[in-house]
Amino acid sequence: MAKLILTNEVTGLGSPGDVVDVKNGYARNFLIPLGFAVTWSNGGQKQVDQIKNARAAKVLASQEEADALKAALEKATISIKVRAGKEGRLFGSVTRNDVLAAIEAAGIKGVDKRSIELSAPIKAVGAAEALIAIHAGVVAKVKLSVIAEK
Repeated sequence: MAKLILTNEVTGLGSPGDVVDVKNGYARNFLIPLGFAVTWSNGGQKQVDQIKNARAAKVLASQEEADALKAALEKATISIKVRAGKEGRLFGSVTRNDVLAAIEAAGIKGVDKRSIELSAPIKAVGAAEALIAIHAGVVAKVKLSVIAEK
């Protein structure tokens, strides 16, 4: 087993600054050559401390940005124009891409498409709701207004 210090986020393994034990081949052939990790040493502990301090400062700054983005999203009513039939049924449904495009058209930036969650498929004109995971523990509840195009 190899003891490493992660320098980048590695899915399923850890965050920058974490000290992990992995198999030698995984360390030698993947993590170290691609720059995701460095070998652990006593001197490397200083690097761990620097990475953790930088991560803590970044989390604090991004937490404030996330709160501001949440406030902006919850204050706005996002209008989505779609093609619909006579009874208000849509031709298809509203997708994450549609929601993201409407949010960006409203002048709100910084939302990732993968963080948008629709509780149920939106297949009719009217009011709907979407949840957007902005940051760890920060989820915005966005009001959507689905309008038929003319």
